[in-house]
Amino acid sequence: MTRNLTLAALGCLMLASCGTPQEQCISRNTREYRTVANLLQEVEGNLARGYAWEERTVWRPEFDTCSHVVRDKDGNAHIIRRGCWRDVAETERYRVPIDPAVERRKAEGLRVRLTELTPGAEAAVRACRSAYPEEE
Repeated sequence: MTRNLTLAALGCLMLASCGTPQEQCISRNTREYRTVANLLQEVEGNLARGYAWEERTVWRPEFDTCSHVVRDKDGNAHIIRRGCWRDVAETERYRVPIDPAVERRKAEGLRVRLTELTPGAEAAVRACRSAYPEEE
């Protein structure tokens, strides 16, 4: 339960990345903890689903309106608009099969690492709160 409260508090502080000096201090000093917690959440999600998500960039043609400069017989430039095809980048998510045994070992290793990082992260949060008190 303590871990969930800590994660929730850190998650709220992450939303205000340009926040107060206290929030910036907490964010700076708990970066590794948050990274490990996010990785653990991703691995647990993979285990629950039975597959992982990956992303790739796909280029698709799209009909658009393009501007072209043309010159008349006197040499004056005019901009005309006409239809043209352009390649547009899209990010596509796709499923990737996982090995559940490997994912379980990975999750266990991340849980151990998170347990090791928790006291340091909590101490950093306390130190930042005392160094940068916020008015209520």
